Amino acid sequence: MPAQASHETVRPLPPLPVAPLEGLPPETQRIIEEHGLKYVLTQFVDIHGVAKTKSVPVSRLADAIRNGAGFAGFAISGMGMEPHGPDLLAFGDLDSLLPLPWQPGYGRVTCICHVGGKPHPNDTRYVLKRQIERLQERGWRLNTGLEPEFSLFRRMPDGSLGAVDESDALDKPCYDYKGLSRSRAFLERLTESLQKIGYDIFQIDHEDACGQFEINYTYSEALESADRFTLFRMAAGEIANDMGIVCSFMPKPNPKRAGNGMHFHLSIADTAGNNLFHDATDKRGMGLSKLAYHFTAGLLKHAPALCAFAAPTVNSYKRLVVGRSLSGATWAPVFITYGSNNRSAMIRIPYGRLEYRLPDSGCNPYLVSAAIIAAGLDGIEHELDAGAPCNENLYKMGVEKITSRGIEILPQSLNEALRALEYDDLFRNTLGNGIINEFIQEKRMEWVEYNRYVTDWEVKRYAEFF
Repeated sequence: MPAQASHETVRPLPPLPVAPLEGLPPETQRIIEEHGLKYVLTQFVDIHGVAKTKSVPVSRLADAIRNGAGFAGFAISGMGMEPHGPDLLAFGDLDSLLPLPWQPGYGRVTCICHVGGKPHPNDTRYVLKRQIERLQERGWRLNTGLEPEFSLFRRMPDGSLGAVDESDALDKPCYDYKGLSRSRAFLERLTESLQKIGYDIFQIDHEDACGQFEINYTYSEALESADRFTLFRMAAGEIANDMGIVCSFMPKPNPKRAGNGMHFHLSIADTAGNNLFHDATDKRGMGLSKLAYHFTAGLLKHAPALCAFAAPTVNSYKRLVVGRSLSGATWAPVFITYGSNNRSAMIRIPYGRLEYRLPDSGCNPYLVSAAIIAAGLDGIEHELDAGAPCNENLYKMGVEKITSRGIEILPQSLNEALRALEYDDLFRNTLGNGIINEFIQEKRMEWVEYNRYVTDWEVKRYAEFF
């Protein structure tokens, strides 16, 4: 009988049983009920620091926490797994559960990936936890304050990216009131969303490129800082998308303007919370202890290899150039030295702490933080000498004069930084041979692909040149 002639009554299927929340801790249940969570994202990052998730209905959250959320590991950059390998299981920490104000009904837990019942050595969050354990053995913790910079764009009809605000076009736009005010809808929504989940945001400013901004929030322990920055990028990207614009953490979106850096403020504290990097009797007047100087020396010694983690894309090296931006100011360090409040040096000393100025906003914060600990501890363990500080404007000095003082220049390409990483055994011995090999392999592929790409600049220059 034709379907349309059927007189049978169509009965709906019975609803599937919903597991109760009793298997979850009381605090987890409270957060779920108070914020009306329906789904929880089990979240980790790949080797690039890009957030990866699975969405788990809250009715199955207890199961996902107990047994892990399953992923095909070979589909995730940097895990070094193959299609015939075992399952990759992400085990979440319920203490990290947060509602996502910009995504109502959703929460997030941070995870560490496991294979065969053990943490995967290429999970960069786990790599950082192992380095943190080295500090904990000494009764220390690394506090980091991150300063993420980002650019706002609007998508043009042809798919290209254009200015989010056509009036934001000053030659020197840094701290510009109009530029800040006319993008306030996005900035306010992002700020207020993050405040709801515990970010202590204390400053928002227009940076040195048109459409570029920075949001500052209070420092925290290194692992928490990396988690927060990952969530910051997730929030910024989705809020911008909802508003029909693009939030970019690309290191250098405009060749003539300042790039998107992410300076790391660093200090080590003891179990009582005392800043072990501070010493008011410092004869150089920078308020640094011997411990801080040794830590600084480690960062200086391993700077070329560290550059691969802190500036991890081919685009990063358009930011790390010797020269000035269109505005006449530049915030990217290229000189391997340190100085008192010297923003032309790789490490600035604000007083009693370090500002590591090398990383950009496209980095993996877990890998950078882990590498910072490894390099800093090498300086401490071997009592390395940081040498004399440089308190001059290095941007105005000639390269020959700078190098004659023994100050080296950071790698000027991703390929050069990877070569330095290959020859620096410290990171293989501390972070793990596997993760270093995977990182170099991934980035070598990026370098090869970049060099094979024919740009518009090349076509315009050479098509009818000969």
